[in-house]
Amino acid sequence: MPYFSKLNDKLHAKLNTNKHVKCSALSDNACQVQHSNYLLFLMALVFSKIADALTSAKVVLPWMMASTGAPVFLTSLLVPIRESGSMLPQIMLGAYIRRFPTRKHFLIYGAILQSAIVIALLYVALNFTDISAGIAIVLLTVVFSLSRAISSIANKDVLGKTIDKSKRGTLSGTAASIAGLASIVLAVFLYFRDSELGGVDVLLGFGACCFLLSALSFGAIKEFVGNTDKQSDTKSVLKSNLYLLKSDPQFLRFVMVRSLMISSGLAAPYFVLMAQANQTSSHVSLAGLILLGGIASFISGRIWGKLADKNSKSLITFTAFINSVICAVAATLMWLNENHSLYYLVLFFSLQVVHEGVRQGRKTYLVDMAQGNKRTDYVAVSNSLIGLVLIILGFVAGVIAQFSLVAVMLLFTVLSGLAVAISFNFKRV
Repeated sequence: MPYFSKLNDKLHAKLNTNKHVKCSALSDNACQVQHSNYLLFLMALVFSKIADALTSAKVVLPWMMASTGAPVFLTSLLVPIRESGSMLPQIMLGAYIRRFPTRKHFLIYGAILQSAIVIALLYVALNFTDISAGIAIVLLTVVFSLSRAISSIANKDVLGKTIDKSKRGTLSGTAASIAGLASIVLAVFLYFRDSELGGVDVLLGFGACCFLLSALSFGAIKEFVGNTDKQSDTKSVLKSNLYLLKSDPQFLRFVMVRSLMISSGLAAPYFVLMAQANQTSSHVSLAGLILLGGIASFISGRIWGKLADKNSKSLITFTAFINSVICAVAATLMWLNENHSLYYLVLFFSLQVVHEGVRQGRKTYLVDMAQGNKRTDYVAVSNSLIGLVLIILGFVAGVIAQFSLVAVMLLFTVLSGLAVAISFNFKRV
């Protein structure tokens, strides 16, 4: 270990040539190595975002379900499980993580666990069929989501300790654009590769490797000792964390808007469903959907990131409005029985662009809103509550979808419209 520590010190020394850097929200030590940490964080985020795209519960895992002959009703559980499972435990995880003065090792553990689970998914894809495949995929998705919870809560905290304000959104946006470009290359590769699984096996293999590479990059980041909190009583942790909603009106409004904006993530599978149901050619394929998602991230990630650094409050309002328009257009097309797959592919692409902006806006706003352990509290409380809302809204939307997809899109339109109204009262951070 001393050898790797010395090697890491040499790496940071070579990358940090400017010794007179000034930072507004970092310690002096962290400020001096910010440049190298920025590059390493960028690498880690690029690899993790590529892995997320290649193991998506909105596109890749449902396609895997269909390829293995798994029941459709199990497919509907994937997005709520993956998203809510990574959020619900975060109040308690946050209390545990706050005990440690440095927290990047949680990012390493989370990435390694996710890689192992993706390898297990690959094994299922190659060896299981029918309901046994569906049950195995759902159970592995549960474990995967818990691994994501570890990474999610530690990510924002380490980001806040190593990267200064005005650069955090740009960092995440640049990573999204680079990851989008990589997804485009992989999607083109899939077009020229025959596979019984439609390329799922290739994507999962690459995804597992990318998670491991992100773990290596996170390990090279130089994180300095920060605040700790030894509070361990479960009841007191829950009480003090939830009290934030009462004591901090700005945080309460943020949680409300984020809850209403869940529709930007939940709507995508319905567009994929409509495109598949109405396809008239081979354009609707796994490779095509990955390609559209990659292009969306590539062209919008860095732009959204820079806008988030300038004014994350306005970005949240703007993306909520556009999301409402997209859902309203979708509801109109469904009501008019427009059945050309191209319409829904365009909506899917537009939603991917907007969803990237939603993520950049809320992440940057939340990280900039607080310092130290309070940032960890904000992340834990908001993610846990969003996980609960996601389960409820996902279930309600699923029930409504059995009767009318138009009604589901109208519901998402109204929720996004309410998010626009509430976000006007946000304070700039």
